[in-house]
Amino acid sequence: MRIGPLAVDGSTTLPFWVISTSPRATMRRAARRAGSIRGRQSSGARERATSDGQMLDVRARAARSSSIRCSRARSVSSRPCFRQAAEHHFASGEADEGIRRPQDAHVRSACASADAEASAAVLIARPMPTILVPLSTRTHSPGSAGSIGSVNPEPNTPRPHEPAWVEHAMWWHVYPLGAVGAEIRPSTPVAERPVEHRLGRLVPWLDHVVDLGLNGLLLGPVFAASTHGYDTVDHFRVDPRLGDESDLTALVSAAHERGVRVVLDGVFNHVGRVHPAFLALAEQGPDAPTADLFAVERSGWQAGDPVPVRDFEGHDILVALDHEGQAAEDLVVEVMTYWLDRGIDGWRLDAAYAVPPAFWARVLPRVRERFPDAWFSGEVIHGDAAAIVQESTMDSTTQYELWQAVWHGIVDRNCFELAHAVERHDALLQTFVPTTFVGNHDVTRIASAVGERFAGHAAAVVLTVAGTPVVYAGDEYGWSGVKEEREGGDDAVRPEFPAAPPAPTDLTHVHEALIALRRRNPWLHRAHTDVVHLTNTAVVLRTATADAAVVTALNLADDPAEVPAADATRVEAGGGDLRDGTLRLPAAGWAVLTA
Repeated sequence: MRIGPLAVDGSTTLPFWVISTSPRATMRRAARRAGSIRGRQSSGARERATSDGQMLDVRARAARSSSIRCSRARSVSSRPCFRQAAEHHFASGEADEGIRRPQDAHVRSACASADAEASAAVLIARPMPTILVPLSTRTHSPGSAGSIGSVNPEPNTPRPHEPAWVEHAMWWHVYPLGAVGAEIRPSTPVAERPVEHRLGRLVPWLDHVVDLGLNGLLLGPVFAASTHGYDTVDHFRVDPRLGDESDLTALVSAAHERGVRVVLDGVFNHVGRVHPAFLALAEQGPDAPTADLFAVERSGWQAGDPVPVRDFEGHDILVALDHEGQAAEDLVVEVMTYWLDRGIDGWRLDAAYAVPPAFWARVLPRVRERFPDAWFSGEVIHGDAAAIVQESTMDSTTQYELWQAVWHGIVDRNCFELAHAVERHDALLQTFVPTTFVGNHDVTRIASAVGERFAGHAAAVVLTVAGTPVVYAGDEYGWSGVKEEREGGDDAVRPEFPAAPPAPTDLTHVHEALIALRRRNPWLHRAHTDVVHLTNTAVVLRTATADAAVVTALNLADDPAEVPAADATRVEAGGGDLRDGTLRLPAAGWAVLTA
């Protein structure tokens, strides 16, 4: 029924429809109430002090006399703004096998499995609250993403095996806002920003991804946000600094045409304080239709009071969702299925460690009902990773312990730390395959952390031990950048890219050789590694099955070193003199061999 006109902000009148909607849609509906909510000014980001902590706590300063800072923090802006969600149109259908052109038989076989048609799921009906939506806004249909799975699946749902295609997946990770030259902290409110079609600038880089031998594109945040992308204001809209939905689907299609899969960065622990759903809460108080979405302390709270809501690690512009309730669960399920329906292949779950595993255990089975071959890797920086994966049903988590041990071990000339981390890494394989890396958008560039002289050593480790490896865009060129603890301290590691990929460097060719080796030996994805030789400055790792072996030897010393070849017979990458079962490595040298 139509009612109106209705004053929504004391000055504007709009005709309204009264509609019924499920809790999962309340955030999206609120996002479409253009001009109807006046948000209060945020106080800006509070800098969170860091302190020494466990080895796995990558937010702590490393316990060594190095000036490199590797803690992770979001740079934030305090300018309040919000954006009416754009109309969503999707003309092209779900990606099929016809547009996936993998480079080898292993990937073709895996893709065929991954593209199996998902069966439809049934959405269980339940009572729906009534909210107001302005007629001037085109709303996103609750059913346009299809059925999104049963509500409240049985607890302790067994974690499924990771999709078969992941065995062959290797990712190129890019932070889009930086790469395309978007302004990270604009002074213009989100609602007033024009759509700038920049995502297409990444298309010329897809051939570079394929030339490296990689077959996955892991995109950092692409959804509408106030500043750095992790302060989302609309999960169903591409950030106008990047373009619109057609730009994103065109990039996904261009990737699929090259046999490259695409994973998006999902920020589901929190949203930006200027998200319209939170602005509605701030204005209307506990009776706001979006109140159930947020982690609010309701005792004694009433309309007009500041909202007593949890934030993310001291950043008051990042407000936490309520992961115990149904509303956030339904929202995340619909966001995931909406973009999976448009061709993406999986999700990186940002700040997954801050979310109760039980939340993912409710969400992911519902998404898998429609997209059984989607892959989910959670950002987990501390805690019992195996237990988190088992309880959450995620496929993988980020391997921060191995990352830290690689650069610590190299910088401190302490191969014992690296060897210990490799052994702990091995133990995780009983439960899951970790997502491995030596660089990402939150940490100092590996070439800056260890020096360009040793960047090849780091790449050799991460590309020859078990895991689903990720190359942070630019690391293959030896790009530098130091993460700093200040607003804008991430900018150096998230630079603008040139219009076309530069000419390959020696380090680029190192990555090509190591990736090609791994492509020829997909069993490395889950193979165990033995430490067969270990001193402070030298280590030999042997990753093997009963039929094949890859041996990685590192020399961190300024003098040549002789190490056992561990039955290897051929040098595949790096450099060394292999004779009579002994490998002679040059000063600061490394080699990868096969048996």
